[in-house]
Amino acid sequence: MRRIFYSGIVLALLFSSCKDTSDANKTVTAKEITFIKEGELTIVKPDSIGSIAIDIEVADNEYERQTGLMYRNGMEEKQGMLFIMDQERQQAFYMKNTRFPLDIIYIGSNQKVVSIQKNARPLNTSSLPSGAPAKYVLELNGGLTDQWNIKVGDSLSWEIQ
Repeated sequence: MRRIFYSGIVLALLFSSCKDTSDANKTVTAKEITFIKEGELTIVKPDSIGSIAIDIEVADNEYERQTGLMYRNGMEEKQGMLFIMDQERQQAFYMKNTRFPLDIIYIGSNQKVVSIQKNARPLNTSSLPSGAPAKYVLELNGGLTDQWNIKVGDSLSWEIQ
């Protein structure tokens, strides 16, 4: 009786440990992460061009702030990502797993630009500090702060849907 019992256990272990290879030849493809409009942001320019309106995606929780624009291939010109931080303090971003250049705009709690990191290099892990306390961070395609003449002290406003 013991022999039958142990033989049953051995057979059960053999069958339960066999690997299912039916999926072995399937190809895994990554799905492109697409922009999701969650609001609109306006950059108020006191000089010649008035204001600039863009669509924004919002990163307002820890996972979204950590992931940001990583693993994406780009954004349209009038799109950006607004990061809402838990507190106003010195901030620092990096470009790990970010495939396209960005302008990183650090914004104080008064919604004024406090500093800008221009044309941050893709896939670079160097720290890009704010240099001043910031509560919000706006990421745009690299080169747009120069093209739109965005400067420290410019005001921003936004509406989240």
